[in-house]
Amino acid sequence: MALNTETAFAETSEIRADAERLSHIVMEMQRCFVLHLCKELAPGNVSFPQFFLLAYLDQKEVLTMSAIAQKMGHTTAAASGLVARLENLGMVVRSVARDDRRKVMVCITSKGSELVRRIRHEMVGNLMKIMEYLSPEEQRAWLQIYSKIYDYCQAKDCRSFSSSAKKMN
Repeated sequence: MALNTETAFAETSEIRADAERLSHIVMEMQRCFVLHLCKELAPGNVSFPQFFLLAYLDQKEVLTMSAIAQKMGHTTAAASGLVARLENLGMVVRSVARDDRRKVMVCITSKGSELVRRIRHEMVGNLMKIMEYLSPEEQRAWLQIYSKIYDYCQAKDCRSFSSSAKKMN
């Protein structure tokens, strides 16, 4: 029985070491992409949360203020402020729902969609440069692994990651 416990402990330690290495890699990759993204967003004064909301709206077309708050992990009041800043920049428009005038609907404008398309185009170019560094097998493996991680994140509430991290400390 002691051997099983030692083996389990060794496996957990190895997984933790791998997770720590991955956390370093992820942070460095994010830093690299975020620095470039920051240069792209700065001229229009669009923040990261605002850009992520624009990218989400670009896929969904129209969202309610409460759906935006839920997606962004904000209160409705904070989401309203986020949307107001984007509205002032001409990136989104707000309207009231026909069936319920209390419901505020948010829609991306062509200006907002153009910003999302331009930055996605840049990201694709950067990813293609990285993929050229990989063999075709590594490219497929990278896509397969990232797709699996993406599916996991979509199935989970990503905000739950922070609560599980607190439990570990």
